[in-house]
Parts: sequence; C-alpha cells; structure tokens
Amino acid sequence: MKPEHLLLLNSVSPPTVHPDGSRAVVSVTSPDFDTNAYAGQLWTVPLDQEKLPRRITRGFRDTSPAFSPDGLVLAFLRADAPSKKSQLCVVEADGGEPQVITDRLLGVETFSWSPDSHRIVFSSREPEAGRYGTAEGTAAEAEEPRLISTYQYRINGEGYTRDKPRQLFVVEVPELGGEPSAPLPEAGQLTRLATDAGSGTFSADGSAVYFAAAPPDSDDGLASRIYRVPATGGAPVAFDLATAAPQSVLEVRESRDGRWLFYIARELGSSGRDFVARNAVLFCVPAGGGEPLPLTDPEMMDVAVPGSRIELRGSDRALVLNNAQGTVELLELGATGGHALLVHGDKAVTGAAWAGGSLFVSFADASTHGDLAVLDDGQLRILTDYSALLRTQTDIVVPQEVTFDAPDGYPVHGWLLRPAGKGPHPVLLNIHGGPYTQFTVALLDEAQVYVAAGYAVLMCNPRGSAGYGRDHGLAIKGRFGTDDMQDVLAFLDGALEKFPALDAGRLGIMGGSYGGYLTAWTIAHHHRFKAAIVERGFLDPVSFEGSADIGWYFGGEYLGDSADVLAAQSPLGQAAMVQTPTLVIHSENDLRCPLEQGQRYYTALKREGVEARLLIFPGEDHELSRSGRPRHRRQRFEHILHWWARFLPTAANPADTPHA
Repeated sequence: MKPEHLLLLNSVSPPTVHPDGSRAVVSVTSPDFDTNAYAGQLWTVPLDQEKLPRRITRGFRDTSPAFSPDGLVLAFLRADAPSKKSQLCVVEADGGEPQVITDRLLGVETFSWSPDSHRIVFSSREPEAGRYGTAEGTAAEAEEPRLISTYQYRINGEGYTRDKPRQLFVVEVPELGGEPSAPLPEAGQLTRLATDAGSGTFSADGSAVYFAAAPPDSDDGLASRIYRVPATGGAPVAFDLATAAPQSVLEVRESRDGRWLFYIARELGSSGRDFVARNAVLFCVPAGGGEPLPLTDPEMMDVAVPGSRIELRGSDRALVLNNAQGTVELLELGATGGHALLVHGDKAVTGAAWAGGSLFVSFADASTHGDLAVLDDGQLRILTDYSALLRTQTDIVVPQEVTFDAPDGYPVHGWLLRPAGKGPHPVLLNIHGGPYTQFTVALLDEAQVYVAAGYAVLMCNPRGSAGYGRDHGLAIKGRFGTDDMQDVLAFLDGALEKFPALDAGRLGIMGGSYGGYLTAWTIAHHHRFKAAIVERGFLDPVSFEGSADIGWYFGGEYLGDSADVLAAQSPLGQAAMVQTPTLVIHSENDLRCPLEQGQRYYTALKREGVEARLLIFPGEDHELSRSGRPRHRRQRFEHILHWWARFLPTAANPADTPHA
C-alpha cells in the first residue's frame, strides 16, 4: 500500500435493515484527492446471495441511512458539495428522487425515526445571532469577542460550542412525489439548552423524545443525565435514575415494548470527573424510573465503540459492541436476562441492525477496511467486498498476533507485520493514542503503508490500553512512562528475539497523541532508536491544563493534581536527555493537544542540539491521520516515509526518497 492508495479505503457505515429483513442499506465513503474531501453514496445489499449489492444514490456524500419503521421511506444525510453541510433527505424505499427536508446553516448531525414513520427527530447546532454567517457581511474575524466563564467551551474538531449548542428538532416527513418546488417542511425546536443535547430517540409510543445532556449550570464535572421531552414540545424533564455516583450518559434508547430504557454510561466517582479507565456500561432501567441494572461487566467490558449505537432486537433486547483484547464483539443483552455473544474472534464489528428476522453486521478485519455480512446460524455470511480493489492493487499483509512478557511477567499482547523477503528488516515500534484505546485486528492504513515501504511494524496494547479490563487501564494512573514504557519495550525485545528477520540495529519509534507522549518519554530514557516521530503529542501536562479542550481535567485525573507531579511526568521536562533525531508533526487547529505542545517540544530539542523537524498542517485538527483532508493525509505519509528513508533506508524506501 502506497500513500496514493488512500482513495481505495472504503469505509462502510452501520447498516439499516428493511422491516421485511430482505435487504440492508449502508453508506460507502472514501477519500477523494480531486475534491480533497470524502465522497460516497448509499448501497443496497440484498439478503439473497443470488443478487448483487448496488449503488442507489448519486449524491456527493450520502451517509447515515435509516429505513422508516413501516419500510416505505429511506432517510439519510446528504452533502451535495465538498464545502456543504449535511442535510436530511428522504426517498421512497423502492427508489426515486431524494427530497431534501432541512436547510440548517450548520447542517444536521444525527437523526432518528418516530415509531409511526411520520416524524424525524434530528440534532443540529443552533448558532447565536451574529455568529457563523448569521450576520450578512460579517466574517468570523470581525465577530464580537467571546466572554468565557466556563471550563467547557470548545472541543476538538468543532471549535467553540457554547455559542452554537447542539439542539434537537422534530420535522414532519412530507408526502413523497410532490412538486420539486414545494417549500421545506418547518422543523420544530425541541430543546433550547446552553450545552449540547445528545442524539434524540423517540419513546416506543412516539409521544416523547429521550436524550442525554449535562445538567444546567454544571461545568466542573463530566456528568450528564437522561432527559425526556414531549415530542410536540415543552420543557425537558430529567429522568429519575437512582444512581449512587454521577454518570456520563452516552446514549439512550427505549425498548420496543416501552417497558425498559437502555442506556450506555460511564461511572465518574464521587468527584464527577473520575473518568480514567472507566468502561462504558449498558444499563437497563424501568421506563417509569428506578435503580439501573448493569447488563455488562464494568470491570472487564467496554461498550463505547466510536460510531456505534444501541440497536433494538425484539421487544426487550439490545445490541451493543464491546472492545475486547484487540477485537470488537457484538453482544445481545436482554432487559430480563438471556445475554448472548453473537460475533467474536478476529473481527472488529462496526455496527449491527436487526429487522424481519435478519441480523446484518458491518465489520473490518485484517483484509477489509469495511464490509457487510448477515448472521446465519451463528456464522457470518459475507455479502459485500468493498476492499476488493484495494487487495488487487496492493499486497495487504495480514498481521501476526503475538504476546511477550514484560520484565515483571505481565503479558503484552499485539501484532507484527513483516515485509516480504528474508530481511533483516528495520523495525518501527508504533504506539497508539488514548491511552485508554486499543489497536485492533482491523486493517490499518498506517501499518500497511510502512510494511510496503520495507519496515517490520510492531503494534501492541500496553498497560493503560482499553479492551483488557479496568485494572489493565488503571495501571499507569499517576505513573505515565513506567509500566507502559516497559511493556512496549518488552514487546519490541520479545519480537527481536523471536524473529531473526528483524534488524535489532535499525529501530524507529513513533506514536500520536498519548502515543506521542510515550514516544517522547521513551527516547529521553533510551537511545537505541535511529529516529523518532512524535505526532500530535501530549508533551507538556503543565501548559496542557490551560490550553487543551480537555485540559481542565485530563492531566489532574491521569497524572495527579500538583504542579510538581505534572512536571515530573512531562516529556518536555525530559527533552535535555533526548539524543534521537525527531520529526514533530502537529496540526494548526488541534484543540485536543494544541499546537503549542509540539512547538515547545520542537524548540526544546533544537536548543539541545538534537536534529529535529517540525511539520505543521494548516486547517487540520487532532484527527488528521484518520479523517483529515485526503491530500494532507497523503502528504503526511510522504513526509513520514521521507523521514524514515533518511535514517532507516530500505530497498522500497531508499535514502533519496523525495519530499512530499
């Protein structure tokens, strides 16, 4: 895989299933270099294996499909140009011309159908008057100043939030097939909150909408609550949850029989900020209120998987995803018992939906970036092959799963990818962010590009990672750079000892976010690496507190409250010990790990005489490597390969590799 092959990475959305179970619809999107954006359309995927999947829309970017409960209408989000915001569209389920039914200035983010198939609740940011283009002729830099009085007022990827809180709206779905010039239906605003409302979902009888939001005047904690608001409008009322400690509610959904409320939340301890290694739990509570019952193990299971939602199956059962030791599983959990593990093993499930007796599952694994399957007799029957072109134009390398012991005997689990040939191959030790996330078995463009350039790639989930239980995640609280550093180095040494084709004399180390932290910390204490890449790093916990969107709580909860404790765990404070040539990569609009983190670290290395470069991407945020502009993602890879070619040249990536 080469940088230019990014455009072959097809991402597949969670499915929506027609009520008769005969077919599912997914959105398939991919990077587009020409428009420098992400483009994609909707595909229908029949259950009948004699019929082929086919594209059913032709918009620039069509995403988030959802059938109406009666099966007559398909709703989805459409952006009709690279610079346009997504709007809500509807189309007849059997085909026709899509009809746009919203015209929101800042676009529509999420939506959900009512049980009667006549209404849709959607979320959209509502800007203050005079901001974000609401005042004609007033550019952003000419707007009035912002007077800040809260900790929480912006977030990475979104910017300021208090002047454009996410609100909920309900819109009547018009009769399809009408005149194209008909006016848009008027959406009624359900919430008028000072903070963001979560995704709304209708109650089983359609009379109300549930959502999660932070309590009014709550700013010094991470707690949120479940609210219920009449679908016709009115004041939201907090749902009665008899919980002992504050929770951060991520999503809420009422069961189809109306008896139960399912919701996903993290406990936050008595302070309301104790988020470290807190697994997300699926809870169930009677719809009338009461004491929640955890349906998943808060110590060993984590059901907060990005992009996934609570899906319903039958009258009182929920489908959720679980992070599990480098995989993502599909679970079915009943309000009154009867839990089942439906999909597990060497896959990362990304979504699931059930209707008409058919359970469709979207997933990724070592050989696909995204595909759709149906669960037949407990086995997945694959229905699509959206990564076929990627496999025919590149040589996808399947990772080898390995485990090595740390010095204290603790097992460190991960994967090795090796290039073709006998070697010896230079080795790149790649460290993930978080730290409470995990590398998975899913195809990773990062690893594939590096192995194609002639590098053996090592990826592991050291202590501090998610997917291995809460104790595993808590192991480094207050002790960054201890067990986590020992784990990644033990994983490296174990692989070097076991596999003679790996060149112990030619090592590189790299990582982003927390992975940037651990890379910077490691090269201050070990000088065995020929070069390093520190990307979007958490590099100075002291200044992080006042500059990052999560800085007001992250460092204190993970590292400790005192300035001395924070400084003692700061890679910036260890910069004088670094000898390794280092490429620092950062994005201008990164609010999670602000640009100053990379700038100050780069400057400190330069002052110490370390060979260093600073690569800054304009217009990008913390998600550059995952969802940044396609051309920037390609250029990022080209710069990275050029850096490795200087210090770890290979036949496939020689020392004269040109700059991007």
